[in-house]
Amino acid sequence: MSDQALPAPARPLRLEGALPWVVLAAIGLALPLLDDSYIGVIAQRACIYWVLSAGLNLLVGFAGQLAIGWVPMLTLGAYTTAVLTAGKVMPAWNPYLALLAAGGMGAIFGVIVGLPALRLRTFYFAMTTLGFTTIVTQVALAWTDVTGGGVGTPGPDFPWPFEPGWGFYYFCFLLAALATWITANVAHSRFGRALIAIRDAEVAAEASGIAKPRLLVLVFLLAGALGGVAGGLFASLQSYITPDAFTFEMSVLFFIAILIGGRGSILGPVLGTIILTALPEFAAPLVQWSTFLYAALLLAIVLLIPGGIAELIDFRGRRPLEQHREIAPRPGLLPRVLGAGRTPASMTLHDIRLHFGGVKAIDGVDLDVRGGEVHGLIGPNGSGKTTTLNVISGYYRPTGGEARLNGAPLPFEAPYTRAAHRIARTFQTPRMIGDATVLENVMIGGTIDGQASFAEAMLSLPRSRRDEAALREAALAALAAVGLDGLAEVRADRLQHSELRFMEIARALMLRPAFLLLDEPAAGLSAEEIRRLGALITAISREGVAVLLVEHHADLIFDICDRVTVLNLGKVLAAGTPAEIRAHREVVSAYLGA
Repeated sequence: MSDQALPAPARPLRLEGALPWVVLAAIGLALPLLDDSYIGVIAQRACIYWVLSAGLNLLVGFAGQLAIGWVPMLTLGAYTTAVLTAGKVMPAWNPYLALLAAGGMGAIFGVIVGLPALRLRTFYFAMTTLGFTTIVTQVALAWTDVTGGGVGTPGPDFPWPFEPGWGFYYFCFLLAALATWITANVAHSRFGRALIAIRDAEVAAEASGIAKPRLLVLVFLLAGALGGVAGGLFASLQSYITPDAFTFEMSVLFFIAILIGGRGSILGPVLGTIILTALPEFAAPLVQWSTFLYAALLLAIVLLIPGGIAELIDFRGRRPLEQHREIAPRPGLLPRVLGAGRTPASMTLHDIRLHFGGVKAIDGVDLDVRGGEVHGLIGPNGSGKTTTLNVISGYYRPTGGEARLNGAPLPFEAPYTRAAHRIARTFQTPRMIGDATVLENVMIGGTIDGQASFAEAMLSLPRSRRDEAALREAALAALAAVGLDGLAEVRADRLQHSELRFMEIARALMLRPAFLLLDEPAAGLSAEEIRRLGALITAISREGVAVLLVEHHADLIFDICDRVTVLNLGKVLAAGTPAEIRAHREVVSAYLGA
């Protein structure tokens, strides 16, 4: 392929192919032919549970939130549907309208329960969801006029065409299929990739402009709505609902079904939910041991198959790779990746100070980074180089000083706001999503350029599909420019260290940056790879990008940099051309050595 030839867009790679879905659909549609009412009830229960788990999967499997206690959404949906159809608080509603109301109730409380996730992490958030479970149960017990308290209240029967029996089964099956379609659309959109980035590489996600609070609120809204709808169906299935119908074991079932299904998968958790729903029914003597069996199954999966069912069915992910691979960047593709005719930008830092208590990490740093140049930032370990990048990137708010972008003040805001200023960066340790492909990792870098809303992504509307096609084409071009297009469909955790370095640069190029901050990109590379990296960085800067390079390979710095700033103990020790820095006596003494 010539330097000017762009790769053809590839078809989307899915963890699961179409065949398993066709088989599941065929089994589901043909199940009534068995004419077994007992199997029908189990199938209805599995479909209802999956409606809830489909939304929960986005929270747990994709976003990595430990939402263990999600049964309250089922409880709220069940009581909302039952109370409205019974006419206890107002004239009786049609069951289908009551089911919509249950979804709305679930959406509202999904956001309420999810708000702590914006501040609390891991087990602290898990305990919050479990606490909400207790609150909902106690309210259901105490509000006897509406819920019937411990006695309970009758569930609704849905009228034609989904009356009790196989008609209701088809209704549950239809809604389960709809929930699967919606969540799969989200998962395979820029929003789904953003969720996985938050889960596995939150710092890189923020650098790509992904706003975690806003995205999580949308996902909690969707997961809550699906939980509420599942609750309305559950009320009809149970015929009569009481607070003790919503057990802790049920919460465990939903959570473990997703974990054994596999993170970042849709099909795996579907199969996990079906298995865990049917297992107690066909092993009735073991029901009292259900919690123990769930825990044992989870432990076995974690130890033997960490990727869950999704890993077992990911045959393409186990294909052998070529052993002696060579990274061959094609800088000639950069004008098409970065866009032609850009106006070089400039960034100025003046008297930047950052103190951690009595430690002066940065103490009055001045820096001028210009478009079209490579500016080296060097110094001994602990001199403040990476800290300076973190201040520019928004991860640290400085104690004093100012930053200007093209002469205008650059506020020190949240890290995700930097992408809007076209400030991209890489990290000392490559930040990647291991169970996503190289192409998907790179597409994350262009998240902010998508135009479609979350609702459009849910429904796979034309603008969302256009976004995906454009991001895919741009990511393939970026991978071709850095020499990794041949590995586009390979899982990122199978790459060599040097390939991960170049993959991060490709992800940063997706932002079409005005400023590119590189934090030790040559670490761990061979001499030939460093030479090619240097040529690539030089070519990027010649396209009008301002490159700020932190690096310990002095030869690379002096070979490709237009200007160099030397830090020592948080202060600027020297600044000038590479020739001036080489001859600077204090720099030689403090950093370069004899």
